[in-house]
Amino acid sequence: MPNRVSLTGAAAVSQAMRQINPDVVAAYPITPQTPVVEYYAQYVADGLVDTCMIPVESEHSAMSAVVGSAAAGARTMTATAANGLALMVEIVYIAASYRLPIVMPIVNRALSGPINIHCDHSDAMLVRDSGWIQLMAEDHQEAYDMTIMATKIAEHEDVLLPVMVNFDGFITSHGVDVFEMLDDEVVKEFVGEWVPKYPLLNTEKPITHGSLDLFDWYFEHHRQQEEAMEQAYKNLPAVFEAFEKLSGRNYDFLDLYKTEDADHVMIVMNSTASTAKFVIDELREQGLKVGLVKPRVFTPFPKKELKAALDGKQSVVVLDRAMSFGKEAPLYSLVKSALYDAVSRPQLGSFVYGLGGRDTTPEQLKEAFSYAVEGKLSLDKQLYLGLRD
Repeated sequence: MPNRVSLTGAAAVSQAMRQINPDVVAAYPITPQTPVVEYYAQYVADGLVDTCMIPVESEHSAMSAVVGSAAAGARTMTATAANGLALMVEIVYIAASYRLPIVMPIVNRALSGPINIHCDHSDAMLVRDSGWIQLMAEDHQEAYDMTIMATKIAEHEDVLLPVMVNFDGFITSHGVDVFEMLDDEVVKEFVGEWVPKYPLLNTEKPITHGSLDLFDWYFEHHRQQEEAMEQAYKNLPAVFEAFEKLSGRNYDFLDLYKTEDADHVMIVMNSTASTAKFVIDELREQGLKVGLVKPRVFTPFPKKELKAALDGKQSVVVLDRAMSFGKEAPLYSLVKSALYDAVSRPQLGSFVYGLGGRDTTPEQLKEAFSYAVEGKLSLDKQLYLGLRD
């Protein structure tokens, strides 16, 4: 029987971490991520895991510690949010370039300034080009499931890249919801035992980490990272399929909701997708053919899948919970690029919403759909939902 439990999103993710039982967790508390590592520290204290828990003095130190432990051959995890991620960003890039399969839940929060502790996706966008795989979770179930699947894809011998699991601060992390947990032994068998491919402490096959890499080989090593990301794209479907066999839950690059016959489609990530589904159901009752595309994988970006889902639609509205100042909003820019060579390109519109945790209401999403239905979208004009005059 499914083990249905009611917990906060942070507790759900910490339970997934407990079942994975990494060798090392090094972390520093930051709102709203703090409960993830607080819960996990309690598991360590209670003897439920045999993890080496390292409390550090900053997020920069946290990522430095996990880079060291992962390079040594340990299965390693951490967690952070917003300004903490910004502080560790130097080492975030290093973790990816060293091809270390670290898993890091990110509880999405606005970046300062001004000071703000509530949800948007500016932290995820800060590191979108860092070389990490980025998964995006709508709710507790997806955050829990993706943390488990992240371990599987990160440690794939053809991938060996770190993975971020993004879920919305306070909305998901602190809200209580029901989700299904797998049995501990099922998770243990799914992730398997980590056998590092190039452990730093293997004296019989010595390797180098942290070497100076100038114009002689730096270019080639970055090309290898891109090849690893291509392997992640190729191997993610197999991970999704294997997870479905043990959980009964289907995953793919995109979550498509009533898009098959839709004329107008909204694209949005994470928790706002739940509100969008509610709105779509209401508008469908009024006779409007609307649907939702929710990217579950942001990096590697599912360009082919998006094009297949959107080619031939009348219009597409893209909602970003982040801004790229002086440029197009990040998700919108990628969607626009994906549709460049579509046979029948839909009308496109860009909306920024919910910055700094501002509530996103059904009325606001209906407003975005109204622009689409009425043919008022502009390809190059950024619009805003819920912005005061």
